[in-house]
Amino acid sequence: MGGGLGAGAGCGDGPAFEMLDPAPVGVAVTRGPEHRLIYLNRMCRSQLGDPELGSPFPCAFTSPTRERFWRLCDQVFRTGESVVLTVVPLKTEAPPDRVPSQDQCQNPTQDQGQDQGQDQGSTRDQERFFTCSLSRISFEPGDHGVLVMAMEVTEQIAAARQVQAIADERRRILRRYQSLIQVSAQIIWVAGPGGDPIEPSPSWERVTGQPWEEFRGNGWLRMVHPDDQAEVLRTWQDALDSRAQSYDNVCRLRVADGGYRHFRVRAVPVYEHGRLVEWVGSCSDVERQWQERRSQDLLDRAAAAMGELSSLPDMLRALAEVIVPELADGCGIHLITDMSGADRGGPLLVERVAAAVRPGLPMMTPYGQEQVRPENKLVQAVRQRRPLLATFAPGNPPPDLAPSGAQRWVAENDVNGMLIVPVVVDGAVPAVVTTLTCGNRPPLDQADIALLTQMFDHAHDALSSAIRFQRAQQIALALQHSLLAEPPLLPGLRIAARYRASPAAAEVGGDWYDSFVLPDGAPVIAIGDVAGHDLAAAVEMSQLRNMLRALAMDRWGPPGEILTRLNKVMSALSGEVTATCVLARVEETGGGHRLHYAVAGHPPPLLVTYEGTARFLDDPTGSLLGIGDVFDCPSSTVPLPPGSTLLLYTDGLIERMGEHLDLGLERLRELAQTLAREPVDAFCDRLLSGLPTTGLDDIAVLALRRPGPD
Repeated sequence: MGGGLGAGAGCGDGPAFEMLDPAPVGVAVTRGPEHRLIYLNRMCRSQLGDPELGSPFPCAFTSPTRERFWRLCDQVFRTGESVVLTVVPLKTEAPPDRVPSQDQCQNPTQDQGQDQGQDQGSTRDQERFFTCSLSRISFEPGDHGVLVMAMEVTEQIAAARQVQAIADERRRILRRYQSLIQVSAQIIWVAGPGGDPIEPSPSWERVTGQPWEEFRGNGWLRMVHPDDQAEVLRTWQDALDSRAQSYDNVCRLRVADGGYRHFRVRAVPVYEHGRLVEWVGSCSDVERQWQERRSQDLLDRAAAAMGELSSLPDMLRALAEVIVPELADGCGIHLITDMSGADRGGPLLVERVAAAVRPGLPMMTPYGQEQVRPENKLVQAVRQRRPLLATFAPGNPPPDLAPSGAQRWVAENDVNGMLIVPVVVDGAVPAVVTTLTCGNRPPLDQADIALLTQMFDHAHDALSSAIRFQRAQQIALALQHSLLAEPPLLPGLRIAARYRASPAAAEVGGDWYDSFVLPDGAPVIAIGDVAGHDLAAAVEMSQLRNMLRALAMDRWGPPGEILTRLNKVMSALSGEVTATCVLARVEETGGGHRLHYAVAGHPPPLLVTYEGTARFLDDPTGSLLGIGDVFDCPSSTVPLPPGSTLLLYTDGLIERMGEHLDLGLERLRELAQTLAREPVDAFCDRLLSGLPTTGLDDIAVLALRRPGPD
């Protein structure tokens, strides 16, 4: 601000500046090199208090500001160049009645200690902020002063500081959040609103080995286990579509060493002004927690299965269904029916009573009895009474790894590992468990072996009770088998028989079968069922079978006539015995064969052709045996085509509680059609394993096979 303000303006000339009193900014005017104050407007007095006119103007400020302001006033006064100060912190001197001397203003450090001592305990004004301009003004030639204009910006600075504090706090919270995530998660990632990664994730690459070029887009999905991909995609898409508040899922990720581990994947959406801009997520390794939780879950499920069942085969089947697919892709459980051979270094007689496979794999035949050679790994594990683990290239098992009934399944389904676990109960080995892993699934490890062992240890008491029952049943079954004849070996024909006792009863029943050759060389087959399930029924069954054989051998007639004679003999034994029976004779007819048969109150025979069609021989049948003297049982004949199979069976194969018998017959017919070209022994085994029986009744099966056109 140049120019003069009028001659003679001095300390008493303050009224000349009164026009500036209403100005909205603070105005102060000094004169001379001592910067003595000659004017302050109202705004300036409200800002600085009321310094005495004529006193050095810088003395209105506290010591730190005073020094700076004195230098600036000197600079402007001397050079004539204006100075602008932005955001200057100022504090007025207190108390107001104490005005420093000129010497003190010019030498502020001299009384600094005194000021501090006198100001101790006094209250200074709160720090305030100003934007100031200092300009030289001229009163007369050679007579200069300084014009000071100040605008208070304390509120603006306070608001700016508050905003900065909020921003600093947000940064601190973000740093804490990032640090917390880094501590609690192995992987951090950021995805766009559509769900695809939008930033490289060094932690993802470090854990999985997948670089950003492969991670971006939907490339991350290749690191998810194939069995988990569909579920991960579905749940992630649901979260994206529904704008969920968070995403939380557990899946398996392939890590850098090529294996898979369980990770908990969590993500939250980030919004700006109500618009979704990104998802921030983390992946935390929870393999140990998942294994612990899975182990406890499997143990709980196994215990529940044991508590609900009583028969040993049912318990073992339930355990197989717990093991698959959680631990393995396939599981077979064998009962050891005779270990005497293995104890002497010979073969082991086993019966497969349970089998389970994961979806997508062909079914194992759960039922089958065979001798296992001494060099087989299963026999070795049983002898040593400890688990045996074998791993190998998929589909290339070593010889004698498994019983012959399972060895083929192992080779055809890319099995890469097999674990054999003997089940030790009360010091004996009543059963042995084989678990199988296929394809890309890693073989079982020591932790899995420990879990399986623990599972059967927890089931010890239930298995012990079931085994005692099983032993009583085996004694009864041995008696039953002693009453049943082995099928004869016939040229041009093949006969196979199976008998399965009810797992729910420890006593013998009345189901029976028989096959023998008449003096004229014709083979005869028969099957029947005496009412009851106790020792008396077994005795009556034996008598009935022997009488039927004697009557057929005595003189041949139509099968219906022989059954009529049998009915008369039965009435002499006991008036309370009732039974059903099918009697059939196979006759040669000029290069072919035909069946001459009769049915007395029994389920109809099933004839299965080589081409895979099946029909029941349900011509008019006779009544039950033993219900009175009035008995009518017609005979019928049908041809036996090449390759056809005739099946005789008892009602335990088809009956289910609360279901019409026709449904069970239809299930039998449909399954038998699919087995038309199976070997006759496999034909019988697959029927027993493939039909949903109740387990409350014995089952007898007798199948006759004529050679096929091949």
